[in-house]
Amino acid sequence: MSTSYITQAEQTFAQELLDFIEDSPSSFHAVNSVKQFLVPQGFRELTFDEKWSLIPGGKYFITRNNSALIAFIVGQGEPENYGFHLIAAHTDSPSFRVKPLPEILVEGHYLKLNIETYGGPILNTWLDRPLSLAGRIILRGESPFSPQTKLFHSERPLLVVPNLAIHINRKVNEGLELNKQKDMLPLLTQVIEGLQKDGILIRHLAETLHCQPEDILDFDLFLCESEKGSCVGLQQEFISSARLDDLAMIHAGAWAIAKAKPSLATSVLACFDHEECGSTSKQGAASPLLSHVLERILLAQKKDRETYFQALEHSFLISADMAHALHPNAVEKHDPMNRPILNGGPVIKISANQSYTTDAESAAIFTAFCKLADVPFQTFVNRSDERGGSTIGPISSTHLDIRSVDIGNPVLAMHSIRELGGVKDHLAIAKVFSEFYESE
Repeated sequence: MSTSYITQAEQTFAQELLDFIEDSPSSFHAVNSVKQFLVPQGFRELTFDEKWSLIPGGKYFITRNNSALIAFIVGQGEPENYGFHLIAAHTDSPSFRVKPLPEILVEGHYLKLNIETYGGPILNTWLDRPLSLAGRIILRGESPFSPQTKLFHSERPLLVVPNLAIHINRKVNEGLELNKQKDMLPLLTQVIEGLQKDGILIRHLAETLHCQPEDILDFDLFLCESEKGSCVGLQQEFISSARLDDLAMIHAGAWAIAKAKPSLATSVLACFDHEECGSTSKQGAASPLLSHVLERILLAQKKDRETYFQALEHSFLISADMAHALHPNAVEKHDPMNRPILNGGPVIKISANQSYTTDAESAAIFTAFCKLADVPFQTFVNRSDERGGSTIGPISSTHLDIRSVDIGNPVLAMHSIRELGGVKDHLAIAKVFSEFYESE
């Protein structure tokens, strides 16, 4: 069957997304992957403890906690007249975090890991899959205040969360209720004679990093799927992958700002962490991180606080997080009229109760950029008798009172270990982002 429905450019860009996600098994890795976009295009890393000296048209980025990143291209116009063009997304995805003292011995035969749920994953999708570990390891440094940080991603599957066989759980297909502390603990290894059980995970990490176990001070490690994502469907029109929410928006935003030319406005990409658990961290959207960076951009250009507030009046934020597509097996769960589909284009998300920041004006502005990019667009509103989710847009608006729209590409199975998106949608949203950054 012909695959002309999907262009070669769309297929190639979708594959680039899958490669990006494969290289980004944790928020720490995602930030590192974004850097790979930026540095070759002339972006220079700044630090918070240095005095910034910026030039119009200059390209820069800053990180916080190695899990959040803000990149920007300084505008060539007066900031009080042209402001900031911002895209915000998040680096984290629902998962499970390894607890301290993680090894649990089961009747002398098995070792499993003690884990804590992060965000709101669909629990049963994590069962019976080869799983890996990814995150960061904190090593002893030159002083207590200066430990070393190493990224870690197990090269092979290490874990599995086994299901309970139907023969001893006869009602399993009538509805499965999983206990996060009891049923979701992954199996790590079998206990054999001579196996040194205590501290086995730390010893494995030390062996991988070629250091002594006592040099490992702590870790932030998360479970992740081992299998790489792929394009599926008769026409290869769907993207099946972990962490589409929200690495698809991170990838599209990083691609757009990396290729953007300096414009009159200052272009900004904000990649926040901890959206999946409320954003209330120093690297989350509920922190003053973004507002501080924006103000410092102006201070570094010898502008004052008055200019900063003037600049905000000429600014616009696209809050980019994924949206719910019409489900083929549950069409009744959706609004009767607003029913976005995969490969139908980016989705404008609307909520009367301000779960999303979109209003009529901001929606009109975003649709104008879609038309400039020759990209179709859709709308999403929850059923009136269903309470939906929220995202970083409303949180960011509590710190920056600027015009804002909440959008995202449509996906099925959001928060599953493996979500389903559209191949056409990914290049489409990247084109819209490019139009946004290059507008005057």
